[in-house]
Amino acid sequence: MAKFGETFSNIFKIEELRKRIFFTLLILLVVRVGAFITIPGIDVDVLKSTIGTGGADDLFGFFDLFVGGAFSNAAIFALGIMPYITSSIIFQLAGVVFPQIQKMQKEGEDGRRKINQWTRFATVFVAGLQSIGVAVKLVNQTAANGAPVVPDAGVLFFLSTIIVLTAGTVFLMWLGEQITERGVGNGISLIIFIGIIAALPAALLQEWELISVGSRPWFLEIIIFAFLFGIIASIVLITQGARRIPVQYAKRQVGKRVFGGTTQFIPLRVNTAGVMPIIFAQSLMFIPNTIASFFPNVPAMQGFAAWFNPSSFGYAFVYFIMVVLFTFFYTAIIFNPKEIADNMKRQGGFVPGIRPGAPTADYIEKILTRITLPGAIFLALIAILPTFVQNIFGITSLFASFFGGTSLIIIVGVGLDTLQQIESHLMMRHYDGFMKTGKMKGRAGIGGF
Repeated sequence: MAKFGETFSNIFKIEELRKRIFFTLLILLVVRVGAFITIPGIDVDVLKSTIGTGGADDLFGFFDLFVGGAFSNAAIFALGIMPYITSSIIFQLAGVVFPQIQKMQKEGEDGRRKINQWTRFATVFVAGLQSIGVAVKLVNQTAANGAPVVPDAGVLFFLSTIIVLTAGTVFLMWLGEQITERGVGNGISLIIFIGIIAALPAALLQEWELISVGSRPWFLEIIIFAFLFGIIASIVLITQGARRIPVQYAKRQVGKRVFGGTTQFIPLRVNTAGVMPIIFAQSLMFIPNTIASFFPNVPAMQGFAAWFNPSSFGYAFVYFIMVVLFTFFYTAIIFNPKEIADNMKRQGGFVPGIRPGAPTADYIEKILTRITLPGAIFLALIAILPTFVQNIFGITSLFASFFGGTSLIIIVGVGLDTLQQIESHLMMRHYDGFMKTGKMKGRAGIGGF
């Protein structure tokens, strides 16, 4: 504990790190304030009465969990950052299909700048479409007593809602970029992180109320928390787990100095993609319900949307497959074995027993595939765990949303990524960090955004 206190105090001794942390906290405070600024024309009390309290029992309750309650508050940040993530997915997928975009992705900073600009334009378009769906859904939503969520559902309401929600998403996108550049951690991932964390106090309070009224025995609650801590430990283990490939560098002499002759390691992480497959899959899983919201009076469309209800097994099955596929897809994007092998060859490095060049690339790719498969399956199982907790064990409270799934993986992954960035600042200033090695370089955050 004394060691932790000393390390924590060291954070504030570094002026640059101190400024970055305070800046990040300030931006996150703005994000939370925006989640309580209501858009014009909404009766908030009626809206809250129409949204389930189970957290993941329906689309909007589940979506509300990711935007920190902004949707149930009919706030300007009701769409959250999801349109930006959806746009990023589109362009990353397009890089595989269209050679021109793939070429831009390999052009370095200039290419990334162009793609980021296109992603911003696409975000406006996607946010506009989603805001239309939200407006239509709200107009057709009524309370049990027949009171409408939107008392005056005219053209002005539609226009103002589209403009306000789209602007809110664009503003969040800009805030995320500011955190990434001037703060600590990845801005987009931290915005999602703070939205999920905001629901945790309410979830804990709900659990306490269940115990107080006798609806849940103490011993069962202890088992639930022990199970939860076990899941967290397993997520940390998989996130930080890696297969180290030894690389031997030949000795070379430059003048009177001798370089090389050492053995280093390439760490291939079990979960190289981090939380990105979860974010990708989750964003796409919202699309069917968004489309169905345009047709509230069409039974076929509503039946189709019901199949994608977050508490259904059909949703869990599709979600599982998508997470596994996106894990391999994103790993292939961010880790290029051929490039690693070429760099090793230029620097005089080789894997013992493997010829340099193409054989080394094939060897690395083979190992990466073998360790990514169990990592992808584990990630997918954790992602769908809340569905089984609710349907099999009957835990339907908001707390069930934190039993694995997107919520817990993002919390753990983003927390580790941010902690590792703070760790790197401490190590560069020759301070002891939080972690034992001080050299961990995880990819738990939403890299590349």
